[in-house]
Amino acid sequence: MIKIAMIEDDLELAEVLTQYLKQFNMEVTNYEEPFLALSSLKMNKYDLIILDLTLPGMDGLDVCKAIVKNFDIPIIISSARSDITDKVTALQLGADDYLPKPYDPRELEIRIKTILRRFNHSNIQEDEPVNKIFRLDNEKKEITKNGKYIKLTAAEFEVLSLLLKREGFIISREDIFENSDILNQDYESSGSLAVIINRIRHKIEDNPKEPQYLHTIRGMGYKFIQ
Repeated sequence: MIKIAMIEDDLELAEVLTQYLKQFNMEVTNYEEPFLALSSLKMNKYDLIILDLTLPGMDGLDVCKAIVKNFDIPIIISSARSDITDKVTALQLGADDYLPKPYDPRELEIRIKTILRRFNHSNIQEDEPVNKIFRLDNEKKEITKNGKYIKLTAAEFEVLSLLLKREGFIISREDIFENSDILNQDYESSGSLAVIINRIRHKIEDNPKEPQYLHTIRGMGYKFIQ
């Protein structure tokens, strides 16, 4: 089991990442308070740290500096701060990677594995989690449910694949259009995106009127959970 300490005051994000990484043999302990996290590092052994920069009581860069000074643990900065100075400073202080928010949890997973390989970590689970109901194969442009191929139109595949890649996160309608090669604003004005979502639900849900996987978050967009 890979043990990760996360220092993140966004509890919803921390929970999403904790549940996602759990599938890959990664146990995440989140600390909302940086001082509590630093104290815990003295008593517990972790393989890696995921560190936010905007924290209560102590700036994340100062936390990074303290960790590098006192512990030999790889650090991934996970931050919404877009100033290039913060990124450069964090890396100069000794952080191993810098991941700007928002990001796909899959990218975080890959970066964790890449860093741990450099640290010669032997307990890295490479295979996809076996308990996934839905699987996306980008090369074949296919999505399966419990191993069975789901027949989708090009627009349906594009929307569902984006939701799967960002599983657990709310995806706004604007994000869907910005990341689409097929959809455009005409879909939004005509309400066709809602039609596509409805068609997808009829293909993946046991009861489309009470969706288990593809949820509408009123006023915000859509979230996929499995």
